[in-house]
Amino acid sequence: MVDPLAACRLCLDGLMVSVRLTPKGGRDALDGLSELADGRVVLKARVRSAPENGEANAALEALLAKACDTGKSHASVTTGATSRLKTVMISGQPDLLLAALHKSLSDKGSPV
Repeated sequence: MVDPLAACRLCLDGLMVSVRLTPKGGRDALDGLSELADGRVVLKARVRSAPENGEANAALEALLAKACDTGKSHASVTTGATSRLKTVMISGQPDLLLAALHKSLSDKGSPV
């Protein structure tokens, strides 16, 4: 079982989440955690939007904001805008954001 904290980094002003995004994935969903070949742990996410004009990134931001029980404007892709591997910063109280994300993953039956 993968440690859910491994894909997240607590910061003073929020939570940094490492994500592997699948655009045009058929639905907007968080698919749990996965360990990459290099040992890094990421949160797997899929969105319906195509990777054009920032649509997939905006959908990812909205998805993570909802999962962390915060507003859409509190989530932003900070690295990897044109890559499948991204880092998303979610602004707010780190421990509350992490708890909400963990609950959201657990509610969906993801392996956390």
